[in-house]
Amino acid sequence: MEREIYVPAMSPGEVTPPSREIYGLMGEANIIAMMLAFYQELARSEVAALFPSDPVALENAAHKSALFFISLMGGPPRYQQKYGNPMMRARHMPFVIDHAARATWLACFERVLSTAEVAYQFPPRHLAGFRAFLNGFSMWMVNTNSKEQE
Repeated sequence: MEREIYVPAMSPGEVTPPSREIYGLMGEANIIAMMLAFYQELARSEVAALFPSDPVALENAAHKSALFFISLMGGPPRYQQKYGNPMMRARHMPFVIDHAARATWLACFERVLSTAEVAYQFPPRHLAGFRAFLNGFSMWMVNTNSKEQE
């Protein structure tokens, strides 16, 4: 049976992107390290099946995601140069992402962000805006209603 695609009651344009100052304050190596830690959290979570189980493939996925975040946070457009327009919702459409998966994804990111000021030199003044972005961005990635939302 084909799943019914869920469309959030918002548009991606309503999500305020994180500050473009973050890249200059953190640097590329810290963003990459943060995303590697995030993907390691995901690999241990309830949504691990959505991510590569092979450690090398998981690291490659984390690097691809890091390229997206690098450009989003004010760095060079490496993601776009390598993969084209991000179109993140379309790229995630093959995966069943419901509200529970979104909550797990956010919880994994939050565990990484809880130490990000020290571990990755994440600028404290930009954490709230980054968290707000993740909240809106992850809502846009939800593409399937779970039973409890019906």
